[in-house]
Amino acid sequence: MPSRNLSAIRRLLDEVGPVDPTGIEERVAKYGTRSVKKAAKVFGLNLAVSMVDLTTLEGKDTPGKVASLCQKALHPHQGLDCPTTAAVCVYPAMVKHAAKIVKGTEVKIASVATAFPSGQAPLKTRLAEVKAAVADGADEIDMVINRGAFLAGELSLVQDEIASVLEACGAATLKVILETSELETYDNIRAASFLAMQVLRPGDFIKTSTGKTSANATLGNNQVMLEAIRDFYLSTGTEIAMKPAGGIRTAKQALTFLIAVKETLGDAWLNNQRYRFGASGLLNDLLRQLVKEKTGCYQAPYHFSESASSY
Repeated sequence: MPSRNLSAIRRLLDEVGPVDPTGIEERVAKYGTRSVKKAAKVFGLNLAVSMVDLTTLEGKDTPGKVASLCQKALHPHQGLDCPTTAAVCVYPAMVKHAAKIVKGTEVKIASVATAFPSGQAPLKTRLAEVKAAVADGADEIDMVINRGAFLAGELSLVQDEIASVLEACGAATLKVILETSELETYDNIRAASFLAMQVLRPGDFIKTSTGKTSANATLGNNQVMLEAIRDFYLSTGTEIAMKPAGGIRTAKQALTFLIAVKETLGDAWLNNQRYRFGASGLLNDLLRQLVKEKTGCYQAPYHFSESASSY
């Protein structure tokens, strides 16, 4: 099995090129040295707000909690002229409750599916979950790939399953979660990115993580995926979007991730059609920074309504 895994991934990397880990780490270290101040900072903070997928993914979720989440997405903070978030993200059973509030607004309804976060369910079951979420009003589906199949070298199986989920989505946008911490190496992340992008449509996403493992989005794995998107676009003309998820909790982190996008993909990717943050815990810190830029004073965290836990 190990030789099959290595040979399959190696063949793909021979096509798309391997990753230079040292080069990646050196490049992302430089992003943190960039200075963003005054009007540029306010622009970046508002842009980040508009890119958040505001999320609740707990077993104790209720229609009331989802309703509160939707109101937060539509009106992030009184007294601030800031945009809505990009989407609310909920389990499939909660989609119909979100639809009552945000359907028809600028806020999209996203739903995790395909036996999130493990992906360990029969394909028939995973596809049924996708179809049910779309039927209830989901505009976007966040799916998880079969990491076990990928690591076993069954790349065609992984790609065929992504294609099947894409078909089940219909017109809904698909976000393919690689679960980068379980892929273990930058080479594997690059290979999985290309594997997904080869069957995706323009405007569909690749995504780092479920937010349910010990390691989630980092500047390093984000950079590997951004460069994969760039290289795929240059060779095919297909514009794939990107979503880092989990572990991005501060405005400073978000601005650094946006610097990475600008310097790797350019301004064309600096919008919520092509870049998202799966980090609901981030929103209140963005709002806190915006209030500080407006008033000159930091507000205590309790001045901001609760948002969902980080995802």
